Amino acid sequence: MALLEVRNMSHNFGGLQAVSRYNLSLDPGQITGLIGPNGAGKTTIFNLITGIYQPSQGEVIFEGKNIVGKKPYHIAALGLARTFQEMRLWRHMTVLDHVKMARYSKLTYGLVGAIFDTAKRRRQEEEATELAMETLSLFGVDGFADQMVLNLPYGAQRRVEMARAMVTEPKVLFLDEPTVGMTSDELQDMIDAIRRAHERFNLAIFLIEHRLRVVRELCQHVQALVFGEVLVEGEPGEVQNHPKVIEAYLGDQELEF
Repeated sequence: MALLEVRNMSHNFGGLQAVSRYNLSLDPGQITGLIGPNGAGKTTIFNLITGIYQPSQGEVIFEGKNIVGKKPYHIAALGLARTFQEMRLWRHMTVLDHVKMARYSKLTYGLVGAIFDTAKRRRQEEEATELAMETLSLFGVDGFADQMVLNLPYGAQRRVEMARAMVTEPKVLFLDEPTVGMTSDELQDMIDAIRRAHERFNLAIFLIEHRLRVVRELCQHVQALVFGEVLVEGEPGEVQNHPKVIEAYLGDQELEF
Protein backbone atom coordinates (compact mmCIF):
# COMPACT_ATOMS: atom_id res chain seq x y z
CA MET A 1 0.00 0.00 0.00
CA ALA A 2 1.24 3.48 -0.88
CA LEU A 3 2.33 5.76 1.95
CA LEU A 4 0.49 8.70 0.35
CA GLU A 5 -2.18 8.41 -2.30
CA VAL A 6 -4.21 11.14 -3.97
CA ARG A 7 -7.33 9.99 -5.80
CA ASN A 8 -9.16 12.03 -8.45
CA MET A 9 -8.52 15.34 -6.72
CA SER A 10 -9.98 18.48 -8.31
CA HIS A 11 -10.24 22.06 -7.14
CA ASN A 12 -11.99 25.16 -8.38
CA PHE A 13 -11.36 28.82 -7.61
CA GLY A 14 -14.74 30.27 -8.46
CA GLY A 15 -15.34 29.35 -12.09
CA LEU A 16 -11.69 28.44 -12.71
CA GLN A 17 -10.68 24.79 -12.43
CA ALA A 18 -7.14 24.92 -11.04
CA VAL A 19 -6.65 21.16 -10.61
CA SER A 20 -8.48 18.43 -12.52
CA ARG A 21 -8.66 14.74 -11.58
CA TYR A 22 -5.18 14.66 -10.09
CA ASN A 23 -3.74 11.33 -8.89
CA LEU A 24 -0.55 10.49 -7.03
CA SER A 25 0.92 7.37 -5.45
CA LEU A 26 3.99 7.88 -3.26
CA ASP A 27 5.77 4.94 -1.65
CA PRO A 28 8.06 5.10 1.42
CA GLY A 29 11.49 6.38 0.37
CA GLN A 30 10.33 7.47 -3.09
CA ILE A 31 11.29 10.85 -4.57
CA THR A 32 8.75 12.22 -7.05
CA GLY A 33 9.05 15.49 -8.93
CA LEU A 34 6.26 17.76 -10.15
CA ILE A 35 7.19 20.01 -13.06
CA GLY A 36 5.23 22.46 -15.17
CA PRO A 37 5.02 26.06 -16.40
CA ASN A 38 4.06 28.89 -14.09
CA GLY A 39 0.37 28.77 -13.29
CA ALA A 40 0.06 25.05 -14.02
CA GLY A 41 -1.29 24.34 -10.51
CA LYS A 42 1.77 22.81 -8.85
CA THR A 43 1.71 24.78 -5.59
CA THR A 44 -2.08 24.45 -5.48
CA ILE A 45 -1.62 20.66 -5.38
CA PHE A 46 0.79 21.02 -2.45
CA ASN A 47 -1.69 23.27 -0.67
CA LEU A 48 -4.52 20.80 -1.23
CA ILE A 49 -2.57 17.82 0.09
CA THR A 50 -1.25 19.68 3.16
CA GLY A 51 -4.61 21.13 4.16
CA ILE A 52 -4.18 24.79 3.27
CA TYR A 53 -6.97 24.37 0.72
CA GLN A 54 -9.81 21.84 0.76
CA PRO A 55 -10.29 20.00 -2.55
CA SER A 56 -13.60 20.41 -4.36
CA GLN A 57 -13.57 16.66 -4.83
CA GLY A 58 -11.29 13.68 -4.33
CA GLU A 59 -9.39 11.98 -1.52
CA VAL A 60 -5.95 12.33 0.07
CA ILE A 61 -5.05 9.02 1.73
CA PHE A 62 -2.10 8.99 4.12
CA GLU A 63 -1.20 5.69 5.77
CA GLY A 64 -4.61 4.32 4.82
CA LYS A 65 -6.69 7.21 6.19
CA ASN A 66 -8.40 10.06 4.35
CA ILE A 67 -6.97 13.34 5.68
CA VAL A 68 -9.14 15.73 3.65
CA GLY A 69 -10.72 18.24 6.02
CA LYS A 70 -7.96 18.14 8.63
CA LYS A 71 -6.21 21.35 9.64
CA PRO A 72 -2.68 21.97 8.30
CA TYR A 73 -1.14 21.60 11.77
CA HIS A 74 -2.90 18.25 12.25
CA ILE A 75 -1.59 17.06 8.89
CA ALA A 76 1.93 18.23 9.81
CA ALA A 77 1.69 16.34 13.11
CA LEU A 78 0.78 13.16 11.20
CA GLY A 79 4.10 13.35 9.35
CA LEU A 80 3.70 15.61 6.30
CA ALA A 81 6.14 18.54 6.43
CA ARG A 82 6.81 21.17 3.80
CA THR A 83 8.82 24.16 2.69
CA PHE A 84 7.47 27.08 0.68
CA GLN A 85 8.48 28.75 -2.56
CA GLU A 86 8.70 32.03 -0.69
CA MET A 87 10.65 31.33 2.48
CA ARG A 88 8.72 31.80 5.70
CA LEU A 89 11.47 32.22 8.24
CA TRP A 90 11.31 33.79 11.69
CA ARG A 91 14.07 36.22 10.86
CA HIS A 92 14.34 37.72 14.36
CA MET A 93 15.57 34.37 15.75
CA THR A 94 18.95 32.68 15.69
CA VAL A 95 19.29 29.68 13.42
CA LEU A 96 19.34 27.27 16.39
CA ASP A 97 16.26 28.79 18.05
CA HIS A 98 14.52 28.82 14.68
CA VAL A 99 14.89 25.06 14.28
CA LYS A 100 14.18 24.30 17.95
CA MET A 101 10.90 26.22 17.71
CA ALA A 102 9.64 23.75 15.11
CA ARG A 103 10.43 20.93 17.54
CA TYR A 104 8.26 22.27 20.36
CA SER A 105 5.13 20.56 19.02
CA LYS A 106 6.79 17.29 20.08
CA LEU A 107 7.69 18.37 23.64
CA THR A 108 5.46 17.32 26.52
CA TYR A 109 6.69 19.14 29.66
CA GLY A 110 3.83 21.66 29.47
CA LEU A 111 3.23 24.95 31.25
CA VAL A 112 3.96 23.58 34.72
CA GLY A 113 7.31 22.26 33.57
CA ALA A 114 8.18 25.62 32.03
CA ILE A 115 7.19 27.60 35.13
CA PHE A 116 8.98 25.37 37.65
CA ASP A 117 11.89 24.39 35.42
CA THR A 118 11.39 20.68 36.04
CA ALA A 119 13.91 17.98 35.28
CA LYS A 120 11.64 16.81 32.45
CA ARG A 121 11.73 20.28 30.89
CA ARG A 122 15.52 20.49 31.12
CA ARG A 123 15.94 17.03 29.64
CA GLN A 124 13.58 17.68 26.74
CA GLU A 125 15.16 21.07 26.03
CA GLU A 126 18.61 19.46 25.92
CA GLU A 127 17.33 16.75 23.59
CA ALA A 128 15.72 19.38 21.35
CA THR A 129 18.99 21.31 21.17
CA GLU A 130 20.95 18.15 20.31
CA LEU A 131 18.48 17.17 17.59
CA ALA A 132 18.45 20.70 16.15
CA MET A 133 22.26 20.77 15.96
CA GLU A 134 22.38 17.31 14.38
CA THR A 135 19.84 18.37 11.77
CA LEU A 136 21.63 21.64 11.05
CA SER A 137 24.84 19.64 10.60
CA LEU A 138 23.06 17.32 8.16
CA PHE A 139 22.25 20.34 6.00
CA GLY A 140 25.67 21.93 6.41
CA VAL A 141 24.50 25.00 8.34
CA ASP A 142 25.45 24.11 11.93
CA GLY A 143 28.23 26.71 11.74
CA PHE A 144 25.54 29.39 11.61
CA ALA A 145 23.70 28.15 14.73
CA ASP A 146 24.23 31.33 16.79
CA GLN A 147 23.65 33.77 13.94
CA MET A 148 20.42 35.51 13.07
CA VAL A 149 18.68 33.83 10.14
CA LEU A 150 18.40 37.20 8.39
CA ASN A 151 22.20 37.44 8.12
CA LEU A 152 22.74 34.12 6.33
CA PRO A 153 23.43 33.73 2.59
CA TYR A 154 20.32 32.90 0.60
CA GLY A 155 21.23 29.26 -0.06
CA ALA A 156 21.97 28.69 3.63
CA GLN A 157 18.57 30.17 4.56
CA ARG A 158 16.93 27.63 2.27
CA ARG A 159 18.74 24.78 4.01
CA VAL A 160 17.74 26.13 7.43
CA GLU A 161 14.14 26.03 6.23
CA MET A 162 14.61 22.36 5.35
CA ALA A 163 16.20 21.65 8.73
CA ARG A 164 13.18 23.23 10.40
CA ALA A 165 10.89 20.87 8.50
CA MET A 166 13.02 17.83 9.28
CA VAL A 167 13.05 18.24 13.09
CA THR A 168 9.31 17.48 13.05
CA GLU A 169 10.32 13.93 11.96
CA PRO A 170 8.21 13.81 8.78
CA LYS A 171 7.41 10.72 6.78
CA VAL A 172 6.84 12.82 3.65
CA LEU A 173 8.72 16.04 2.89
CA PHE A 174 7.17 18.49 0.41
CA LEU A 175 9.69 20.85 -1.21
CA ASP A 176 8.25 23.77 -3.20
CA GLU A 177 10.99 24.91 -5.60
CA PRO A 178 13.84 24.41 -3.11
CA THR A 179 16.49 25.75 -5.53
CA VAL A 180 14.70 28.85 -6.81
CA GLY A 181 17.04 31.84 -7.10
CA MET A 182 20.18 29.87 -6.29
CA THR A 183 23.62 30.13 -7.84
CA SER A 184 25.22 27.05 -9.35
CA ASP A 185 27.19 26.35 -6.16
CA GLU A 186 24.13 26.85 -3.94
CA LEU A 187 22.16 24.57 -6.25
CA GLN A 188 24.65 21.74 -5.83
CA ASP A 189 24.72 22.24 -2.05
CA MET A 190 20.94 21.88 -1.96
CA ILE A 191 20.95 18.75 -4.14
CA ASP A 192 23.53 17.22 -1.81
CA ALA A 193 21.50 18.23 1.27
CA ILE A 194 18.31 16.67 -0.08
CA ARG A 195 20.17 13.51 -0.97
CA ARG A 196 21.71 13.27 2.52
CA ALA A 197 18.32 13.72 4.18
CA HIS A 198 16.77 11.07 1.96
CA GLU A 199 19.53 8.57 2.57
CA ARG A 200 19.65 9.23 6.33
CA PHE A 201 15.92 8.97 7.01
CA ASN A 202 14.63 7.10 3.92
CA LEU A 203 11.71 9.52 3.84
CA ALA A 204 9.47 10.09 0.85
CA ILE A 205 9.99 13.41 -0.92
CA PHE A 206 7.62 15.24 -3.26
CA LEU A 207 9.20 18.26 -4.90
CA ILE A 208 8.27 21.02 -7.31
CA GLU A 209 11.15 22.11 -9.53
CA HIS A 210 11.80 24.15 -12.66
CA ARG A 211 15.40 23.04 -12.95
CA LEU A 212 15.51 19.69 -14.71
CA ARG A 213 19.03 19.07 -13.41
CA VAL A 214 17.58 18.72 -9.90
CA VAL A 215 14.82 16.43 -11.14
CA ARG A 216 17.24 14.23 -13.09
CA GLU A 217 19.63 13.85 -10.17
CA LEU A 218 17.09 13.19 -7.43
CA CYS A 219 13.77 11.86 -8.70
CA GLN A 220 12.73 8.34 -9.57
CA HIS A 221 9.37 9.47 -10.93
CA VAL A 222 8.17 12.74 -12.48
CA GLN A 223 4.78 14.23 -13.31
CA ALA A 224 4.44 17.01 -15.89
CA LEU A 225 1.50 19.28 -15.08
CA VAL A 226 -0.24 21.61 -17.56
CA PHE A 227 -3.40 23.60 -16.76
CA GLY A 228 -4.03 21.52 -13.64
CA GLU A 229 -3.81 18.14 -15.37
CA VAL A 230 -0.99 15.61 -15.57
CA LEU A 231 0.14 15.59 -19.18
CA VAL A 232 2.84 12.91 -18.90
CA GLU A 233 4.44 10.95 -16.07
CA GLY A 234 7.27 8.46 -15.81
CA GLU A 235 11.04 8.40 -15.35
CA PRO A 236 12.81 11.78 -15.59
CA GLY A 237 14.48 11.16 -18.96
CA GLU A 238 11.28 9.81 -20.47
CA VAL A 239 9.24 12.81 -19.34
CA GLN A 240 11.86 15.41 -20.26
CA ASN A 241 12.12 14.15 -23.84
CA HIS A 242 8.42 13.56 -24.40
CA PRO A 243 7.18 15.61 -27.42
CA LYS A 244 4.10 16.83 -25.52
CA VAL A 245 6.27 18.11 -22.69
CA ILE A 246 8.65 19.90 -25.04
CA GLU A 247 5.70 21.45 -26.85
CA ALA A 248 4.00 22.54 -23.63
CA TYR A 249 7.16 24.15 -22.23
CA LEU A 250 8.37 25.77 -25.44
CA GLY A 251 9.09 29.38 -24.58
CA ASP A 252 8.91 28.87 -20.82
CA GLN A 253 12.04 30.69 -19.72
CA GLU A 254 11.98 29.34 -16.19
CA LEU A 255 12.14 25.66 -17.07
CA GLU A 256 15.82 24.80 -17.40
CA PHE A 257 16.45 21.72 -19.51
